[in-house]
Amino acid sequence: MAQRHITKAKCHFFKNNDFSQVLTTLPKAGAAPAKTKIVITVGPACQTVEKLVALLEAGVTCARIDLTWAPIEYHRRSLQNLQEAMRRTKRLCAVMLDTLGRELMIKRKYGVDENGWPGIFEQLRVTKGQKVTITTDTSAACTNEVLPITYPKFPAMCEVGDSIFLGRYLATGADESSVYLTVTEVTPTEVVCEAASDAVLDGLLMVFHTERSTESLSNLQNDLPALTDFDKQAITTLCREFEVDFVSLSYCRSAEDVIECKDFLASIGAEHTKVIAKCETRQSLFNFRALVDAADAIIMSRGNLGLDVVPEKMAMIQKAMISTCAILGKPSVITRVVDTMIRTPRPTRAEATDIANAVLDGVDAIMLGAETYRGNYALETVQTVVDICRAAEEVFDHNNHFDHLHAESEYFLGSDEDPELPRHKLGRTISHASMGSDHGGLHPSMTSMAHLPRVGSNMGAPVTYTAKLESVAASAVKSADKVGAKLMVVVTHTGTTASMVAKYRPAVPVMTLVVPYLKRDGLRWKLEGRSTARQACLTSGLLPMLAAPTPSAAGESLIEEAVQLALGNGWVAPNDHVVVLSRSALDEFMVKIVSVDEHGLGIKRIRPKSLLDMLKAAGHNIPEEDEAEAPGAAAARIASSARRPSLGRPSSVLHGKRNEGLVMATAEAANGTSH
Repeated sequence: MAQRHITKAKCHFFKNNDFSQVLTTLPKAGAAPAKTKIVITVGPACQTVEKLVALLEAGVTCARIDLTWAPIEYHRRSLQNLQEAMRRTKRLCAVMLDTLGRELMIKRKYGVDENGWPGIFEQLRVTKGQKVTITTDTSAACTNEVLPITYPKFPAMCEVGDSIFLGRYLATGADESSVYLTVTEVTPTEVVCEAASDAVLDGLLMVFHTERSTESLSNLQNDLPALTDFDKQAITTLCREFEVDFVSLSYCRSAEDVIECKDFLASIGAEHTKVIAKCETRQSLFNFRALVDAADAIIMSRGNLGLDVVPEKMAMIQKAMISTCAILGKPSVITRVVDTMIRTPRPTRAEATDIANAVLDGVDAIMLGAETYRGNYALETVQTVVDICRAAEEVFDHNNHFDHLHAESEYFLGSDEDPELPRHKLGRTISHASMGSDHGGLHPSMTSMAHLPRVGSNMGAPVTYTAKLESVAASAVKSADKVGAKLMVVVTHTGTTASMVAKYRPAVPVMTLVVPYLKRDGLRWKLEGRSTARQACLTSGLLPMLAAPTPSAAGESLIEEAVQLALGNGWVAPNDHVVVLSRSALDEFMVKIVSVDEHGLGIKRIRPKSLLDMLKAAGHNIPEEDEAEAPGAAAARIASSARRPSLGRPSSVLHGKRNEGLVMATAEAANGTSH
């Protein structure tokens, strides 16, 4: 049976043709953060604690540590500074390690500045029509005419007439720091080329062999491993000292690469670290469905991908990739959005439109590379991208997106066998609020959804766990839309329930309350949950908060404090509705609607008016006095509110705004022992 897949590009609407609606100023005070997440690349332009503090306050939710350049010691200092910045701002920020992988580089001499950052200060000048030789002799000096490459089998990949891209790492491809070379001669040790334009090459130079075929895959691929020895050494070292949330697998080609990376992470005790497949070549597109199934998220590396795909196809490819990720509930990230802001404080019109279109297509996160890595306007870049994202989110067509995904999800229903939900003893049994393995990974049923046929409606057939989760998440989102809720609250352990809700792109923020749980590790017990809260920082719309380990009986107080926190942040106001998705003590899903009382002190202890109207319309006898308070009840409740925990001090249940000691603890501090 042919796989069914529909890509819809229209994800925005305007009520009328009055353009004044798009010229209004976005609200600042009391507004929830942008739903679209922002990933920065930490480098010399933003490594200090002060700059990282400013970036976190501007809206950064994930920090990328690029292993391609600089020694491990430099990256260690970056993570230490990030930890201090999170402590000062009391904000969650995910940590992503981006691997070197199958990168092909030109060997050059480099120096190290006073901060330990390696730099190549000698420029190479190439003129149009000049002969350039790429040699495998790494002992040869790097000059304007001879470029020693680090991969000894490179000549075997090339043929006369091939196109080779040579440019500075994270170059745009359209500036003078890059050049296209046309192969004119190939020997066992050399590839002789002719330059297509003038160029001034500086910094770390990368080589990209573009695909010679326009429709298929005919190039011989290099046989470099998905993880280099340096990648393994750096990941092992940094994972032992810090809590790493993601590993971005560069030049990921197939699901086997992802599985290899996950096996390596498990071997070093980093099972909680998720793997992101970074799609950079045409081969990754041919294996894209399998990659989405195997990986925990997808990065569209548009810089390299744009070299391997004809320009007129890139827009359609991006929309199809984002749509596929949305259907399968995997976060999608795009790169290379505001390259001009490396040197200027303002983006071009095309770049601003590009970001808005990506948000309207449904992308989860925007990754900034050279803009924050070595750019002159890192803070201005983040502020600009956040504002563009918020403006696009204002006109996102939530209803169209919901209807599209709800229809498509019928074709991706998962396994017929319900998984046995793990139980974690913490005083009494804590029910799991989302499915997954003990370390928070996705259940295998999620990784096979794309290959299953459509399941027709059958009232007598058993409901699969994945279908049940899809139905509950969709119902919660639709309920929030029907009652005009201002906030959704999802209580979870592994984060899967929250990500399923975010998949349907509700029009309101989703406060994700991650309740940690104990996991046995040999003779020790480990408290799992901190990484889940940070990993939610890569999914659109989620506002992760780390709760205290608490039994199911504390659920009501947890929701009460969540509403109070939302009130304190200005996300909800008196009489607003809040939709809550959680699990009962019997592991049953619950979707309930609570209301903020008219005094803005907490949850109103009655059902929302909209639900009463629905019950009356259905013929139920609902007394009108249910909504009225007894005389003096309001005054008594106001008086009792004075005894409630204040938001200005740590809560015994919710640690969402005081997580500086939890967001990035060292491995030694995180893994406590039990006697």
